[in-house]
Amino acid sequence: MGATTGFTLSCAGQTIPAVGLGTVSDPRVDAETTRVAVLEAIKAGYRHFDSAFVYGSEKPVGEAIAEALRLGLAKSRDEFFITTKLWCTFAEGDQVIPAIKMSLKNLQMDYVDMYLVHLPLRLTQQMTKSPVPREHIMPIDLKSVWAGMEECQNLGLTKGIGVSNFSCKRLEDLISFCKIPPAINQVELNPFWRQKELMEFCKAKGIHITAYSPLGAHGTKWGDNRILGCNVIEEIAKARGKTTAQVSLRWVYEQGASMVPKSFNKERMRQNIDIFDWSLTEEEINKINQLPQRKGSTLASTFGPHDLVLEIDADI
Repeated sequence: MGATTGFTLSCAGQTIPAVGLGTVSDPRVDAETTRVAVLEAIKAGYRHFDSAFVYGSEKPVGEAIAEALRLGLAKSRDEFFITTKLWCTFAEGDQVIPAIKMSLKNLQMDYVDMYLVHLPLRLTQQMTKSPVPREHIMPIDLKSVWAGMEECQNLGLTKGIGVSNFSCKRLEDLISFCKIPPAINQVELNPFWRQKELMEFCKAKGIHITAYSPLGAHGTKWGDNRILGCNVIEEIAKARGKTTAQVSLRWVYEQGASMVPKSFNKERMRQNIDIFDWSLTEEEINKINQLPQRKGSTLASTFGPHDLVLEIDADI
């Protein structure tokens, strides 16, 4: 059920399963924990996996998929939708292709389904501490980086290209000069951060939204319990015989977005894809849409309150 439900992206002509598994862990877990979790997710029906170079999850994701194919849990690589991301230290035109090739080597794959620009900024060296010294944070040269992204798609290293954490303003800039438009914008989206303006803009431009932190990233340094502990959502869940997580994910789904909740718990993995045979009533949606809005994830909390970082935070 979860593996086959998806949206066709007009830009890339692809179908993306509506619910994927996020693989960023905070605090970071060992590779074996991620590998086992991804394999369990495949057994549960997941076929969409969201990774990134900076998460350190590419190798275990690739190992789990290779193992699943050996075990006959899936027939071919083509059954999967794999996303990874260009990290900020490689956000320069001539580094994009070497970066995706490094990610493909980690994943043990010939191509990914979606390659995203992780953030609209550049780091001059690898992050070794948080916050990052201001002198290591630079504006991104989006024209040269996007030309590299387009070349990745033209070479068949990825089926589609997109962005993450991009505002309407930054998307408008990108659309003004790109040859291949972004297929996806992956952003924080949940009942407490509904992104109404961005959702409308992306819909008008044919850009699909994938939601990260659809459950508020509880348990991470950037997340909290405002969704899973929300009385309004909890009351709806009890009345419907669902979990608060299922109600929140169903709300995201009804916005027309795909999502990548991260849970390595077997039972919650299964619950998170069990959202397709029911729907929220208009009254329930209205109650959720009246929840106070507050962004959960900020770049400043990781990179430091530098001018360029705060400017990006203010936009998205």
